[in-house]
Amino acid sequence: MNPSTPAPAPLTGARFAIGTFAVALATFMNVLDSSIANVAIPTISGNLGVSVDEGTWVITLFSAANAVSIPLTGWLTQRVGQVKLFVASILLFVLSSWACGLAPNLTVLLAARVVQGIVAGPLVPLSQALLLASYPKEKSASALALWAMTATVGPIAGPALGGWITDRYSWSWIFYVNVPVGLFAASAVWMVYRDRDTGGRKLPVDKVGLLSLIAWVAALQIMLDKGKDLDWFHSPLICALAVFALVSFVFFVIWELTEDRPIVDLRLFLGLNFFGGTLAISVAFAVFFSNLVILPQWIQEGLGYPALNAGLVTAPLGIFAVLLAPVVGKLMPRTDTRVLATLAFVGFAGVFFMRSHYTTSIDPRTLILPTLLQGIPTALFLTPLTAILLSGLPQDKIPAAAGLSNFARTFAGAAGTSIVSNLWNDRTILHHAQLAEQSSIGNPAFSMAVAQVRQTLGGGTSQAFAVVESALNAQATMLGLNDIFWLSGVLFVVIVPLIWITRPDGSAAAAAAGAGGH
Repeated sequence: MNPSTPAPAPLTGARFAIGTFAVALATFMNVLDSSIANVAIPTISGNLGVSVDEGTWVITLFSAANAVSIPLTGWLTQRVGQVKLFVASILLFVLSSWACGLAPNLTVLLAARVVQGIVAGPLVPLSQALLLASYPKEKSASALALWAMTATVGPIAGPALGGWITDRYSWSWIFYVNVPVGLFAASAVWMVYRDRDTGGRKLPVDKVGLLSLIAWVAALQIMLDKGKDLDWFHSPLICALAVFALVSFVFFVIWELTEDRPIVDLRLFLGLNFFGGTLAISVAFAVFFSNLVILPQWIQEGLGYPALNAGLVTAPLGIFAVLLAPVVGKLMPRTDTRVLATLAFVGFAGVFFMRSHYTTSIDPRTLILPTLLQGIPTALFLTPLTAILLSGLPQDKIPAAAGLSNFARTFAGAAGTSIVSNLWNDRTILHHAQLAEQSSIGNPAFSMAVAQVRQTLGGGTSQAFAVVESALNAQATMLGLNDIFWLSGVLFVVIVPLIWITRPDGSAAAAAAGAGGH
């Protein structure tokens, strides 16, 4: 919005109700799309004839592209206007969703997902801005609480809805569902907000910074996604990507630190609150998001659950998150935000340590309980940390700080998913080798297991060996996943000190609210 233009009056009556619902619906569509594909990855991979690891690129490339486009939101808003940009982003999101559903192979699907991630970049910050403009200033906390609840419902509905659609229809419909939702949201937003738009300021954009940002993010993400398939640094391509990513990143840092109008203001990291808060929120989100991706895969492949059941198992994550969101909003002004964030990290650690004891014969109750409890630290997670990292910043720095922290968090989710998927595979191979050492006729326990299988199922020794080998594979996969869960719990404990190097002041909660307007 042009600084010389007075802020529009809050909405009232039917326009207020329709506008709030439409903006929240667009947010829900975006968040839903980041989780709805998680349970469908095994099905998508099978239908397109690729491995599950390759299918995971559907998630990681979307997140990486989304991260790159976030820093452009402020510049595009001033050039185009909040409302026009928001509506255009929704419509392009709808179009790219339709292209995802039509994709005949993985290459086309990934290309459509990259476009979808790019155009989704402005949706989250602009949805916050439009909601805040719809409410009276004294109700800004309520507007942000509504936004947070809408954004949190996605993890509840996404896995279950994605599983139901995949089982009943086809995976394509998890993308087609965005078409009617997006068209309605775009129409309603335009109808309510079109006379409240501003824009048209011709501002320069840091083209060199943007291109170097795209270069190192793309090279690093492709390296992480393709590394395992190409045997990592034994591959000339992986070595070339690593060198290119490093050189591009160094150039990006130097350029942004010397540019008058940088697309990413890296000087913000000189502030202890921003540095500690952003690093903590990025590492935490990387662990949180990557586990949301691999858990449904194991539930389907390791336990044999259909996609719908896998979605229902992971859906309870959002229950406590939604119920406690208003409570956290009331606690923040009167509580040290570092305490809330620490409780969140300790809660996450406890959940992952519980999961590290999973077995291949786990019952549904034991499987679901940690996911249900995970909703509690989820409610204490993003908002307090966002308040910490924005605390103490001058008002004119908050938009840049919010954009940079969102970029770091979103990209960390994509990179973390790739790293964790590779680590799970490596740990599974290690455990398989260790178990295979015991799988010899000279081992009495192994010979007894083979004899029991033959006695139970009949057939010859070769069939019994095949059954035992299948059980060995399942056990190795389970042990590898337990390692991931244990390491995730340790990481949440290790990064707690990052919270306590910060010194948030009393304006922390207000800063978080202010960030929503930019």
